[in-house]
Amino acid sequence: MNARRRRRGRQRAAQLLLSLMLCSGYAAAAPPHPTLRAPARSSLPRIRLIATGGTIANRAAGRLTADELLRSVPAITGIARPESEQFANAPSATLSLDQWLALARRIDQVCRDDADLSAVVVTSGTDTLEELAYFLHLTVRTDKPVVIVGAMRSPDIPGYDGGANLLAGFRVAAEPASRGKGVLVVLNDEINSAREVTKTDARRVDTFQTRGYGVLGVVDPDRVVYYRSPARRHTRRSEFDISTIKVLPRVDVALVYQGAAGDIIRSMVDQGAKGIVIAGAGAGALSGTQEEAVDDALGRHVVVVVSSRAGSGRIAASPPERAAVPIHAEDLAPLKARVLLMLALTKTRNPDDIQRMFAEY
Repeated sequence: MNARRRRRGRQRAAQLLLSLMLCSGYAAAAPPHPTLRAPARSSLPRIRLIATGGTIANRAAGRLTADELLRSVPAITGIARPESEQFANAPSATLSLDQWLALARRIDQVCRDDADLSAVVVTSGTDTLEELAYFLHLTVRTDKPVVIVGAMRSPDIPGYDGGANLLAGFRVAAEPASRGKGVLVVLNDEINSAREVTKTDARRVDTFQTRGYGVLGVVDPDRVVYYRSPARRHTRRSEFDISTIKVLPRVDVALVYQGAAGDIIRSMVDQGAKGIVIAGAGAGALSGTQEEAVDDALGRHVVVVVSSRAGSGRIAASPPERAAVPIHAEDLAPLKARVLLMLALTKTRNPDDIQRMFAEY
């Protein structure tokens, strides 16, 4: 009888200890329940990391490679079968337009030719990340998720955000609901559309935001949550075929400021610009002698697009007051308008066709 009581006492003590361990966050120490097994590795999605460099890899002792980035976040192997590819390892602002074309072709190729590949994650420097992301959004023809990630702090700095952003990017890429949403930008546990996102602060980790419209979704501890989807044309529904583009035409950006002289715009035309984006004041106003220079550029068959330097807001079309009028950028910021205009000029110089593209993309 005493032996039986002692056994029961030990069993109760063991149960109490296990309950305390579970409540204290030590569930991992307990043996797994036979019916609650982790998914087989072969069932996890294959996701390729294509690294281009940037702060996320910018360690003082030498830039981290794509393989090293993956090894630095072992938790990725619990949500995907990751593989890596080193495309470049440089600051984003140093990448050339030819490299943009090559990267878009490479992503397009691996998504098209490798049926077992589920998604692609791309690392980029944050300085021009929004431009690269929008270019890929317009040119990569796939419904597979393409996710761009970066970091605001380098690996040698306390609070390095690169690992967290990379893990979040893989989680978004592995999420079935990410399919068909175009190119996604994932930093600071937020998901933004490549078309809408912009860098709003030079240093803060929450710098990438979508002004006016808000995030597409969030990356929370329990799951990836989407609240909306992009409404404009992108990726597989894009009309831009990068397989036929050998070089992107020169498109410059002219800023409007008080008393701005039009000779800068004339110089852009003289130097061979095929298109010019005006970062206009307010809803697209010009200053100084810029209006005369824009008329001159239009007369020389240079395509001019008017956008706003304000950071958000739509440029509404107005009744034409003269035969040649600039194209309106809709709600695209000047840098995004430049990306779309470069691609548009590879297909046409007809102002009506290009205005239609700005309305659709």
